[in-house]
Amino acid sequence: MLFDTHVHLNAHQFKEDRHEVITRAHDAGVKYMNVVGFDRETIELALEIVNQYENMYASVGWHPVDAIDMTEADLKWIETLSAHPRVVALGEMGLDYHWDKSPKNVQKDVFRQQIQLAKHVNMPIIIHNREATEDVLQILAEENAKEIGGIMHCYSDTTEYVPKILDMNFHISLGGPVTFKNAVNPKEVAKIVPLDRLLIETDAPYLAPHPNRGKRNEPAYVTLVAEKIAQLRGISVKEVAEITTKNAFSLFKINKSKLEME
Repeated sequence: MLFDTHVHLNAHQFKEDRHEVITRAHDAGVKYMNVVGFDRETIELALEIVNQYENMYASVGWHPVDAIDMTEADLKWIETLSAHPRVVALGEMGLDYHWDKSPKNVQKDVFRQQIQLAKHVNMPIIIHNREATEDVLQILAEENAKEIGGIMHCYSDTTEYVPKILDMNFHISLGGPVTFKNAVNPKEVAKIVPLDRLLIETDAPYLAPHPNRGKRNEPAYVTLVAEKIAQLRGISVKEVAEITTKNAFSLFKINKSKLEME
């Protein structure tokens, strides 16, 4: 049984066939999913989805690209939602230097506010990092995010940073890029991350794995991620599934009695 730890079933790309997408995921053995909300609209829809389906969880946070739009009321709202029984993490949050909608100083401030909130409510965080690794790690260190830990979502950087990330009490999550023929970094990372700190995801509808690259991604395709990691590490897909699902349950503090590994 697989756990897609980062999926945007709340994206408009799934508006017409969301139920069918979820059914295909279940049929493929993807029993658990974490639906990630990152602004008012996507957070509200994430909660609607997880309230409707079993074995669905949600994360709530504010995306760095839209950091300039976050208000004090939004942050308070996220704090309130953190008490929801299906909300298991805060995020995605972080820094994105690829787009220029939100100035870097605003992104950093909003990132710090969310880390501080996560520490206050004792929840792990999900990190979005695009072209900002050094600054992300510096802020995590300065805010002592090690207290709560979390996930480096869809990690695509080099192996150089892996020891520091692990030392900060973070898991590393790999998605579709690990299957891309020309993507060296994710493959090298997949080989060295300790199994007890490894997670898998799709980030659907984005970053569909090979051979579906360029098409709409969906949670059923996390099986392709698991298969590639198994191949790279020389272990069975079953072992990857069991370990990564167990890791997700542990990190998200989900009642382990619900985890049917048989």
